[in-house]
Formats: sequence, structure tokens, C-alpha cells
Amino acid sequence: MIGNKKGKRSFSRSIIAIAIFGIALGLAVMIVAVAIVTGFKKEISNKVIGFGAHIQILNLDSNLSFETMPVPAGLESVEEIRNIEEVKNVQAFAIKAGIIKTGEEIHGAVLKGIDDQYDWEFIEKHLTEGETFRVNDSVRSNRVVLSANTASLLKLGVGDKFTMYFIQDPPRARTFTIQGIYNTSLEEFDRLYIYADIKQVQRLNNWHEGQVSGYEVFLEDMESLPEITNEVRSRVAFDFLDDGSRLKVETIQEKYTQIFDWLNLQDMNVIILILLMLIVAGFNMISGLLILILERTNMIGILKALGTTNASVQKIFLYQSGYLTLTGLLWGNLIGLVICLAQKYLNLVSLDPSSYYLDTVPINLNILHILLLNLGTMAITFIFLLLPSMIIARISPDKSIRFN
Repeated sequence: MIGNKKGKRSFSRSIIAIAIFGIALGLAVMIVAVAIVTGFKKEISNKVIGFGAHIQILNLDSNLSFETMPVPAGLESVEEIRNIEEVKNVQAFAIKAGIIKTGEEIHGAVLKGIDDQYDWEFIEKHLTEGETFRVNDSVRSNRVVLSANTASLLKLGVGDKFTMYFIQDPPRARTFTIQGIYNTSLEEFDRLYIYADIKQVQRLNNWHEGQVSGYEVFLEDMESLPEITNEVRSRVAFDFLDDGSRLKVETIQEKYTQIFDWLNLQDMNVIILILLMLIVAGFNMISGLLILILERTNMIGILKALGTTNASVQKIFLYQSGYLTLTGLLWGNLIGLVICLAQKYLNLVSLDPSSYYLDTVPINLNILHILLLNLGTMAITFIFLLLPSMIIARISPDKSIRFN
């Protein structure tokens, strides 16, 4: 039935070709959709984590503003967290809100102080001009790294100086020199953070060198966040500091709930799309199988007249349909992977960073996702085919042999 040359000119061949094309197109769309959505979630999550880490350890008395209560640097319980296997890095930070004024331009920003343990990997990945600066234990640096968005707004470039004012009692001002400019396309954060020497923030807050705003904990894998968060809480959240205050542990998902809730909503779009594609592929194969059965009614009647059971005849058509489904899956994988790889390496489709936080459509190819899509499509299609294949049991040999 499959290799019959004459059968290629039969009416069923056109219907079967359409059914195969439907399966191939459906699987290709599902692969591309899953790759884009998972890529989108991964890229946005990585950018938010790059600014705020997976876990932050802060003073329990700190509120939602950028005026934080200090915690001691070099806490023993925090040092123990570095030894947890899934922890990639633990770094101290200090923040201070201020206002930048250059000529006619004015902009509010947050000075984020970092020490010599800070991992520049995230910023360096998105660096567009200049370079990062080195923090020295003994000398306070006036070098900063800010975003391209802020630099453009203030009409500044690498090497330029600007003055930042801090509203406190008494008011203070600091002059900084731009060492580097980054651009993550995550405008909400790009407009906010300016990276500076932590000693600048400590001096502005009237803190000594042993005080910081908190600690950032970076993990090797986002999947381990719930487990590591519980372990970190068990180590630091129940300790009292010398001044009687306590520490709190906050995950990136708790800190930016609205962003991660929005990202999770994208899963619903993919689920609806996958269901639609599976239904379309299933009905395509149903129509193809029905045409095959109608066209082979004489053969079915002869087989039954020779004593073949309904189950055996049914298997013949299910095997035929399974072969055609596998053909469709093969072409679907090929089309889907070619589209994904072309976008991943050639960046064919661009995005508006102000709306999507990315300048190009992201692709995340995961072999497990592709395998599950293939197995799911095969299983759903097979279930859809069981119903039309039962029609074979209703075909009478004496009438079907005369069927033309």
C-alpha cells in the first residue's frame, strides 16, 4: 500500500499528502513556538537576575525604598552559603538613590556599589562601549558603568564626567567619570542602575567599611531556586545581628513578582497553540485514513472473505497511518529546526526593545522539548486514528467486494 507506484496517481494520494503536510506544519509551528517562548522567558529571566541575583539577603527592617538598613559585611553564616554546591557566587552590594544633573538634563538613578568580589560577567556581556572598572580595597574610585539609555538621555559618553546629587541631611554631591556603557534592552532596569565603587555608597550613607546593604546570591541553575532558598533561610533568617535586627531572604521571583507572573502567562499561549496544532494534525490524519479505507474497501472485503479478522485489517491501516505520521514528523522536525537555527544564528526577525525587552526573537532549543512534542503528536494522532479505523468492522465482505 505504501510503495505502490500506481497508487501514487490515486485520489487518496493527494489527501494523504495534505495530511502529511498538516502534521509537518503543525509540528514545525509547535517547535518554533516552544523555542521562542522558552527562549523569551530564559532571556528576560537572565537579565532580571543579572540585575538582582537569584537571592538577596537584606536587613529585615529594610523597606521597599532605596534607603536600606545596613548589615555587617563578612557574616559567618553568609560565608557558609558560598560552600553550597549549587551556589555560583555571593557578593556584597550597597545602594543609594540620587539625581543626576547635566546642563538642562536631569535624571533619577540608583547608585549600586559593588566590591572586588563582584562578577562582571552579566554587564560585560551587554557592554557596548568602554570597559568595567576594578575595585581597589584601599583607594575609592570615582569610575562608574551606566546604561546606554541613561547616557543617551544625559548626552554623555565614555570618559565624560557628571555630578550626582543625593538628598539627605546635609545634601551631598559626587562627581563620577564614565568608564563603560552597557545596554540590556531592559529599559526599566537600564534607566535605574549605575555601578560604582561600594566605598562611595558607604561614605554617602555614613557607614563604615564593614557595613553593606546586603548580599546577592547567584545560583548555577534557576531550577534549584526553591531548594537553595530554603537552605539559605535556614542559615541566616533566624540569626540576630549585634544591633538586634535580623536578616531576611528574598528571591528574585518575590522581588519582581509582576515580571515573572507575566512570563508565566506566556505558557498559556503555547499550550493553546499546541492543542490547536494537535487537533488540526489529528483531523488531517482522520480524513486521510477515511479516504484510504474507502478507496481500499474491495481489499478489505477480500481479506475478510479469506478469514482475516477485523483487528488484523485494522492494524494494516493503523500501520499505514503510523508510517505517514512518522513521515510528517520527520519533515516537521526538519522545517522547525531549520527555522529555529536560522533565527538563532542569523537573527532574521528583530523586535522593538522598548516593548519586548529584546532586540531580536530569542530561540532556546531543548532536545527534551522536541522529543516530548514528537511523542505527544504521535500519541494524540494515534488516538485520533482509532475511531475511524473501527469503521472497518462495519464493512460487510459480500457488499464491499462489489463496491466500486
